[in-house]
Amino acid sequence: MARFPNPRLTGLGGGLFCCAVMILLGYLDALLFDASLTVYSVLFLPVCVLTALWVRRGDLLTAPVVVPIAFAVGLVPVADNGGGIGGHLMGLFTALATQAGWLYGGTLVAGLIVTVRKVRVLARRAAARRRSP
Repeated sequence: MARFPNPRLTGLGGGLFCCAVMILLGYLDALLFDASLTVYSVLFLPVCVLTALWVRRGDLLTAPVVVPIAFAVGLVPVADNGGGIGGHLMGLFTALATQAGWLYGGTLVAGLIVTVRKVRVLARRAAARRRSP
């Protein structure tokens, strides 16, 4: 049976991974799909899943915090550039507002995965305490 990679990232490493991948996906989306916000947002979901699965047990609470930050950071190359810094900021805020459903959905997915992982860790600890004399 094939084994999948199972890295364990620290909280900072998970944040850096998530931000780097979202920036890369943002530039690829701008290059290949003419800055489609829908494509960018759909690609955000697997990044949320991977971040939540790969973060260490001790840093589980960081995953739902870093994924929305990474979404916003990765939007920089995708957001509509209206000219100047003000136009770019307006495009960024508009993109965040119009893609809020995807942003909340990805954050919810990461939160659910982290919650399940945390419950499993606590159940293992309780079972180990019951077994030890």
